[in-house]
Amino acid sequence: MGNDSRPAVPHLTTALTGPLQKIETHLLQNQAGIERWFRSQWQETPAPFYCSVDLRNAGFKLAPVDTNLFPAGFNNLNPAFQSLAVQAVQAALERICPSAGGVLVIPENHTRNLFYFESLATLVEILTMAGLRVRLGSMLPDLREPKIVELPSGRRLTLEPLVRRENKITVTDFDPCFVLLNNDLSGGLPPILQNLEQPVAPPLSLGWWKRLKSNHFAHYHRIASEFADLIKIDSWLIDPIFRKCGKINFEKRTGEECLVNYVEEVLAATRLKYRENGIDQEPFAIVKADAGTYGMAIMSVKSADEVRALNRKQRNKMAHMKEGQAVTDIMVQEGVYTFETWGTKNAVAEPVVYMIDHFVIGGFYRVHTERRTDENLNAPGMQFEPLAFADPCSYPDPLQAPDANPNRFYAYGVLARLALLAAARESKEAAQAPAPASEGMKKASV
Repeated sequence: MGNDSRPAVPHLTTALTGPLQKIETHLLQNQAGIERWFRSQWQETPAPFYCSVDLRNAGFKLAPVDTNLFPAGFNNLNPAFQSLAVQAVQAALERICPSAGGVLVIPENHTRNLFYFESLATLVEILTMAGLRVRLGSMLPDLREPKIVELPSGRRLTLEPLVRRENKITVTDFDPCFVLLNNDLSGGLPPILQNLEQPVAPPLSLGWWKRLKSNHFAHYHRIASEFADLIKIDSWLIDPIFRKCGKINFEKRTGEECLVNYVEEVLAATRLKYRENGIDQEPFAIVKADAGTYGMAIMSVKSADEVRALNRKQRNKMAHMKEGQAVTDIMVQEGVYTFETWGTKNAVAEPVVYMIDHFVIGGFYRVHTERRTDENLNAPGMQFEPLAFADPCSYPDPLQAPDANPNRFYAYGVLARLALLAAARESKEAAQAPAPASEGMKKASV
């Protein structure tokens, strides 16, 4: 990187870079067609307001493993590229509410998570710089008057009680054009948010009270196949194998055989692809809750016997997710190694890409010094390092090698946008679905 102050790029610690270079080479050779294809997709299916995508780079495979529609790491982005986020918000407003003057942001019901509030403060800055008046309407049940949150960065936030007036929600003396959710609704869909006449982004139906990861990856599987045909590669190189397991209760050990069978099936399918591609690694599978985030209710296994042998502590850990919600549906996903490491300690790292509308606005590396290359890194002890963009990752540098930094970042941006497109199709599908029964919607109240 020369003598400048840009952060370093994680080192890809694998000799198995052939297939990945093949992916990057195909991306470089097909850039014009790729961008034309994306433009046509966004015209047909508009992107969600914002999104973050966790990627894993195994050298022989590069694929998304999680897609979050309520991102909460804006404070980890490189501030040098905040102008990209501002421009992307302005583009999104042209579609959602062209006359927008004010936005009501509904945050998570955290009370002590200062990292989350720093992200929220950065999001407020981005929205403000895009020309919006921003207020924070909190659903904290005991909030009766504005509450100021002082942050380590020196910034401050004001949380105000959310109120409903007929079919609109607001805070005192404010008439927002639209509502921006930064609350993933893991605990359910509160009645105060139902049947609003204001635009809500992302749609309420994409909250974790209803959304399933298996549905997202079903959409992604179809998109990966379309895209692989476009650039002439094996879709498996960008698409993790997965299976959805039916109802399960870890504490009562019901539904366990279904899980065991799908773990065996995913491992067998992965082992076959490894043999086809000459990959000398041991396959593993990720077992995780089909809904929810924050890295909860997730484990890595290399055999079905590990599922059968779970002890009580492990079962309890898998049985509940955020806000104490019970885990009843499970997804088994092909594990994708991450062979990127960071710093002198060779800490395992994975890229997380952030988007607003259909634009990549930045990203960071999630780094963990105590996790292996085959483990989930979204866990206590993780840290974040901004992606070292010399330029935005929206375009490659054909004059450099396929795995040079700009081209690796371009590859990350392409894969993240494929996952974003899957989320867009989820949103379109949800909008066309009939409204659920009211009793199914009232899993939480304010």
